[in-house]
Amino acid sequence: MNPSNLFLAATGLASLTLMADPRIDSWITHHAGRYARVYLNDAALRSGSSVTTWSNGTQTQALPAYAGVQELASDADWVYLRTSGLALHPMGPWLNGAFPNLPTNRKTLYRIPRTPGIPATKALTGLGVIGCFVDGVAMFDSRDGFVWTGAGESGMGTGYWNREAYVNEGPTFDPGYAHQENSGTHHYHANPVALRSLLGDHVDFDASTGRYRESSVPVTRHSPILGWVRDGFPVYGPYAFSEATNATSPIRRMTSGFQLRNGQRGTDNLTTGGRSTIPAWAQRAYGVGANQSGPTVSTQYPLGRYMEDNAFLGDLTDPGTGLKFVQGVDFDLDEDNGRWCVTPEFPEGTYAYFVAIAADGTPVYPYNIGRTYHGNPTGAVVTGIAAGATSHFVGGTNAPVVIQTSMETAGEVTLVWNALEGGTYTVERSTDLNGWTTATADIVPVKDQGTLRTATPGDAGFFRVRTTALAAFDPATGTATGGGGTGGGGNTAGGPPLASVSPNTAARGTTVSLTMVLGGTAPPATLAPTSALLGTIAGTNLQRNGTSVTARFTIPANAPSGPQTVSVTFPGPPGQTAVTFSLANAVTIP
Repeated sequence: MNPSNLFLAATGLASLTLMADPRIDSWITHHAGRYARVYLNDAALRSGSSVTTWSNGTQTQALPAYAGVQELASDADWVYLRTSGLALHPMGPWLNGAFPNLPTNRKTLYRIPRTPGIPATKALTGLGVIGCFVDGVAMFDSRDGFVWTGAGESGMGTGYWNREAYVNEGPTFDPGYAHQENSGTHHYHANPVALRSLLGDHVDFDASTGRYRESSVPVTRHSPILGWVRDGFPVYGPYAFSEATNATSPIRRMTSGFQLRNGQRGTDNLTTGGRSTIPAWAQRAYGVGANQSGPTVSTQYPLGRYMEDNAFLGDLTDPGTGLKFVQGVDFDLDEDNGRWCVTPEFPEGTYAYFVAIAADGTPVYPYNIGRTYHGNPTGAVVTGIAAGATSHFVGGTNAPVVIQTSMETAGEVTLVWNALEGGTYTVERSTDLNGWTTATADIVPVKDQGTLRTATPGDAGFFRVRTTALAAFDPATGTATGGGGTGGGGNTAGGPPLASVSPNTAARGTTVSLTMVLGGTAPPATLAPTSALLGTIAGTNLQRNGTSVTARFTIPANAPSGPQTVSVTFPGPPGQTAVTFSLANAVTIP
């Protein structure tokens, strides 16, 4: 532990922070001393009984972890962000405790480009992390990973009818519209309403129910930056200037550029005509023709189940006028769910994504980002911060103790300082900054705030705060653990990790299709995997889609039981050995 001291005249001090670069200054760092918390069920939510350690037998947070952003640095090309991936507000509950996954400290270091580039050909978003919200929580795209295969739906496969996460997984979201997959990565697919509430973005919170709702009062403020996508462009909340390049125009909700294919606003009607074609935006994104058959609209496969059940208005003609719909006139956001515009942080203009919601706050397609990145998705998870990078913030035991408030009245002084939850503090006083005496010892903060009110002799003009103890905690550095046997255990040494594997169980005597999402830096998109293993069982029918690899495994009737390591191997660079991505304890054979 590195105790930190701070000297302060009893009359107080003032400070001024200027925003120099939104890619650096938009991250929330002032609550980095709070433990992450979880509501395990609805009763705990109603009573406010959150916990700081938890386990369901597969995802375990054995020690408290500090929430959100824990380190921030930058160089000329990148912004580096270290995070636990755990939200600043209490997370959960999920299905009243019946959801199989719990969040864990992912100990992740992201790298976001400072100068975005725009490619001639847009890249598809991949499964897993596609960006990071300003509270350090992961951003996922709009899919749940299941696709129509022609005879049914396959988990995390490759296809042209992709299931929506909000529509199909929405019941598993907590009140903040977030959940986690089997590795314990807490994430948002749509409208990060709890974060928006934290940032004051036109959201009301009902403390009696633990629920959020869109405020009913008129909108008066431009939404803040909520996060950053891998391509270096920001994601804003839903409210912005009504005229894209006019910062004096009224603030209003941004409207999505997509329309459900229900026969309205120039769309075809999939209910009566069937899912025989994918829309024009999907043809452009996937590089295929229109004729891609999906399941008949039914109770089992209702309209809206798939991303491709939505058409982009920019491709359609308004039946009322006979003219094509126009962005900026008939709708606000393009097929990537953004626009070029001025914002408070970018008065000269930027491309920006916006959260898409209905007037009542209900998420609408494509939610946070469309099926493709607008810019080059060069941001990624990395293993270290480049030498020479400038450090902007470090949390945990390296965070300095800073007195935020000093008030003196009638011979009494009140001190308030940023603290680490789990810490113990001593306040000392001095008249000359040389000799110090203890004013009060063994002060336990409330979450991340330490407070002391004490009598002040007339000749005592200075105070300092010292950290004297700190309870054990799970740091945001090192290797993430806690994923357990049903997904997301530790990585095998000697190679890059798999970010996730799904599904997480494989019964003897069956054939299972696994999807392995590559972590770290993926091989070139044109490079195909050479082999995949589930324990010692070799995979067949290997296919790659971006950072995702699928393979089929036939499990022998006498296969060994227990957690198994899953790996996928790619050929190495010329003259070098092959590269194997792996994840220990990723799949369990019962």
